[in-house]
Amino acid sequence: MKIIMAIIKPFKLDEVREALTGIGIQGLTVTEVKGFGRQKGHTEIYRGAEYSIAFLPKLKIEVAVDDDLVEKVIETIAGAAKTGQIGDGKIFTISIESAVRIRTGETDSDAL
Repeated sequence: MKIIMAIIKPFKLDEVREALTGIGIQGLTVTEVKGFGRQKGHTEIYRGAEYSIAFLPKLKIEVAVDDDLVEKVIETIAGAAKTGQIGDGKIFTISIESAVRIRTGETDSDAL
């Protein structure tokens, strides 16, 4: 089992969610986050004053899947989140040692 963690642009969330639903993913977690990568922030002008925005708003999506779905989920997220511009985000894969569904007590793959 793996957790696939993707950092994406906020306006791409609906496209990513629909794409994941289309391949049979039944659940995901979304968190609003801020950060920077190669973009290194940007400057904005507000009421005539220039401000430096060091951390840009992003969304972190986490999806727990069986090992056989990892590549398909990564391809799906990458395809749906891509704009071709700097700041499209990153995808990380993390191993899961165990999982438990609290309501039923199911474990590991059955809990996903």
